[in-house]
Formats: sequence, C-alpha cells, structure tokens
Amino acid sequence: MQTTFTGRAHVYGDHVDTDRIIPGKYTKTLDLSSLAAHVLEDLDPSFRERLVQGDILVGGDNFGCGSSREQAPIALKVAGVSVVIARYFARIFYRNAINIGLPVVEAPSLEAKMGDVLSVDLATGVITNQTSNRRFDCTPTPPVMLRILEKGGLVPFMRSEGGYTQEATHEP
Repeated sequence: MQTTFTGRAHVYGDHVDTDRIIPGKYTKTLDLSSLAAHVLEDLDPSFRERLVQGDILVGGDNFGCGSSREQAPIALKVAGVSVVIARYFARIFYRNAINIGLPVVEAPSLEAKMGDVLSVDLATGVITNQTSNRRFDCTPTPPVMLRILEKGGLVPFMRSEGGYTQEATHEP
C-alpha cells in the first residue's frame, strides 16, 4: 500500500470552507469530472491550470469547515490532489476525506510555500519539505485508516471486511 506521497504544494490559508473547495452550484451532479473541473475556482481560479496529478494541498486552521458536503474531498481527489495537509481540519471534512479515500494529515508546525516540493509519509508521520530541506512531524495515520485508504474508502473497506452487504444498506 502506498503510504508516501511527493508533490508540489498548493498553499492556502485558514478556514477554507467546503463552499470554497467546491461551490454549491456545482454539487448537484453525479459527474465527478464536473466537480473536479470547478474545484477551488472561487478561491484560486488558476488552481486547476497549475495542478499536476499527485500535487499536495496545504491548508491552515479549520480546513474544510462549513457544510458536511462530501463533494469537497471528492472534488479534490478526482482533480488529482494526492493528499491534503492542514494545521487542523474540520472534523466532518476529515472523516469524509478518509471515507472517500483521500489521505489527510494534520501538521501544526509545517512551513511550506506555494510550489515547494513536499514528501509525506502517512505511516511514520513525517513531512519533508524538499525545497527547504526541512523535516516536520505530523500526526501519523492510524493503521485502520491506512487500510481504509488502501481499499479506496470506507465502503470498499467494509465490503472487503465482509461488513457491507446489500441487506445492511436496505437497498432493493
């Protein structure tokens, strides 16, 4: 399972809410590429042009605050963000990200600028800013969450563990 990621940093400030991640007017679709096409467009209109598959999003305090909108982490993942780092996350965003298979890491002391190359090791809780040649500690991802991420999210994980069935979801 992949527990390390390296990519260019896209750095934003505090209190980036779910409506800034994916504006509400775009959330009424099942077309995930449509979500990805509009990710962060109100916060940073050039983000999609600069984003390269595998890049890393860095936020400040309370990243993902606002609504419980699952489309926010989905839009980031589908757009190509490999991992999101923040000083701390709104709890519902954090859980939604893990549930859909997007790695998220809290790193209160991280120092990064736009374009820095970062390496993140989820298992050990170490982030290396390769541009500044500095190392920062972050919260290691617990083993069960690593397994959820490895399976691609909570639903695939539950299916693999035998705990998710059609009967359990009350589907016809």
